[in-house]
Amino acid sequence: MRAPSPVDATIHSHSALLPVHFSDNASGVRSWQATLPVENGRLRFAVFEPADANWQVDLLDASGRSVSAASRASRVIDTDFGIEQARVPAMRYDFDRMDGNSWTLRLNGAAGTRDGFVLVEGDQATELASYQTHTRQLAGQRLGLTALLTTSNNERVSVGNTAGRITQATIRVTNPDHVSATYAMYDDGRHDDGTAGDGLFAGDFPTQGAGDYVAQVEARGTTARGRAFVRTAEHLLPVVDASLELGATRAAAVASDGERLSIRVPVTSRAPAQHYRAIGEVWGTDARGKSIPVAWLGGMVSPANGTLALGFDERWIALAAAKAPYELRNLRIEDPDHFITVASASRMALDLPALRTTAKPSDIVVDERMTMGPRPANLNGTNGVGQRLLLVHGYCSGGVWPASQFSSASTFLDANQNRSHDQFAQLIRNFGATWNSFGTVSHSQGGAASLHLYTYYWSGLDNATGNRLMQSVGTPYKGTNLSGILATIGSWFGVACGSNSDMTYSGASAWLAGIPSWARAKVNYYTTSFKLTHWWVNDYCNFASDLVLSDPEDGTTEQVNGQLSGGVNR
Repeated sequence: MRAPSPVDATIHSHSALLPVHFSDNASGVRSWQATLPVENGRLRFAVFEPADANWQVDLLDASGRSVSAASRASRVIDTDFGIEQARVPAMRYDFDRMDGNSWTLRLNGAAGTRDGFVLVEGDQATELASYQTHTRQLAGQRLGLTALLTTSNNERVSVGNTAGRITQATIRVTNPDHVSATYAMYDDGRHDDGTAGDGLFAGDFPTQGAGDYVAQVEARGTTARGRAFVRTAEHLLPVVDASLELGATRAAAVASDGERLSIRVPVTSRAPAQHYRAIGEVWGTDARGKSIPVAWLGGMVSPANGTLALGFDERWIALAAAKAPYELRNLRIEDPDHFITVASASRMALDLPALRTTAKPSDIVVDERMTMGPRPANLNGTNGVGQRLLLVHGYCSGGVWPASQFSSASTFLDANQNRSHDQFAQLIRNFGATWNSFGTVSHSQGGAASLHLYTYYWSGLDNATGNRLMQSVGTPYKGTNLSGILATIGSWFGVACGSNSDMTYSGASAWLAGIPSWARAKVNYYTTSFKLTHWWVNDYCNFASDLVLSDPEDGTTEQVNGQLSGGVNR
C-alpha cells in the first residue's frame, strides 16, 4: 500500500512517434520529410493523417532517388490505432529488406493539408526507458522526466552507455491549453540525471494550472551496434490543484460503534465538497519499546469540520499486541481521479482512547468489519431486489457483451465516454442499485472500475456470493502504452473520448498502490493475445499498435500488463 516509485511505471519504447509539420514549397504543395534509421535491415512505419488528407508517401534512398512507398513495400495495411472507439486511421508500410543505414520519408499533401504523425518501429532489442523523476504533480511544480537506453540480448540486459549512446534528448510538452514547447534534457550530473556522462538524461518543465500535460521524450543517437536510432516515449501527466493541507502534526481517534475508531486528521480544505483517497499506516509499540506495524487504513473520505475521519478497527491493535505511543505513518491524501498526492505526512503522532476489546491475539479472526468496515444499514435489500449479472464495457466503448449468451444479465451502458476509475465505479454502483446483489463481467477498463467499486464503495457486489464475484477480460490493470501515445496524437488533431491517465503505466501504478490484497483476490481475470506463429504471418490483433506493444499483446496492452497481482489468473 506504499506509494509506488516512478521507476515502477517506466515506459519501454522501441518506436518513435514523429510529429509531421508541413511547410509549403515553391509549387504550392505542402511537404515534410525526415530520415528514418534502418537498424536491422527491416523498416516498418505507420502514417497517421487527418481524414481525407490523401498524403503522397515516398521514400528517398541515399542518392536522393524517390520511389512510392506503396510500390516498394512488402505490405501495405489499411488499419487504425487506438483503444475501442478512441481510434485514428492509419496506413502501415512494411519493408522486409532495406539496404543502407537510413532512408528519407517524404510526405506531400495538397494546399491546406493539416499536420499529423508518423510512427516508426526500431529494433526491439534497443529500447528507450523513460520515467517520471518525481510524482509531485501539483499546479506550479516543475515536472521532471528521466530517460536512458536499454538493450537485451540472450537474457543479458545492458543500460546507459553500454546499451548505446544518446546524443540528443528533448521533452516536447503540450499544456492543457494546447500550447507546445520543447525543453532540453541533460547528462551533466546537475539535472537529477545521475553522474555526468553516464547515459542517464533528465530534464524538467514548468506547470501553471491544473489539467493534462502531454510530455514526449525524444532521444536520438547510435545503438551498441553503431546504427543510428530515434525513440520516443509519451507521458500523460495530469496536474491537480493543492486543494487540501494537513493542519497539524497530531491526529486523535474517538470511539465509534463496537470496536470501531474514527481517526480524525486535521486538515484545511479549499474544496470542501471534494472527496479524496486516503491511505496510511498505524504503528504502535511492542513490549520491548520498539515500533511495530499494526495495520494499514484508508478509503474514500471527505473533509468535515476541519478533519478527515479515517475508520479503523481497534482489534488490529490487539492482534499486533501493540501499545502506546502510536503513530500514523506514510499518510497520503490523494485526488480520487488521478491518485496524485495533494497532502502527506511521513509520521504523525496518534492519540487513541482506551481500547474496549478484551480479545487475545490468538482469538481474533480477521473479518469483513476489520478489512472493509461496518456495512451500512440499507445494504441488505431495503433498496434493490433480486440478483443480477452486470455486463460492463470499457473505456470509450459500448455494449461489447452478447447479453443473450448470459442468463439473468443486464448490460451497463455508458457508451463512448471517458471516465476515471472512480467515476466509472460510481456509475456501476448506481446502475446496480436496482438489485440487491450483483456480480460483474467486464471488459477493459470496466474490470478496473469494478475492482475499484468493490474496494471503496458499498454496493450489491458486497451482497453477492460465489467464487466469481468479478470477472474481467483484457483489462490493462498495469496500464497501456497506448494511452500516452493517444494523448499525444489527440493533442494535435483530437481523438474521440479524450485521454485517460488512469490507464497509463504511471496512473495504473498509482491506482494499484491503494488496492488491497483482499479485494484483488475476488477478481478472476483473463488475458488475450494474437496467435503466435512467425513475425511475418502472426495473426495480429491490431497492425498499428503492434509497432509499439511488446509481444504477446492483445492490440491494447501487453499480456504482462494485463496481470493483477493477487487476483485469479484464468
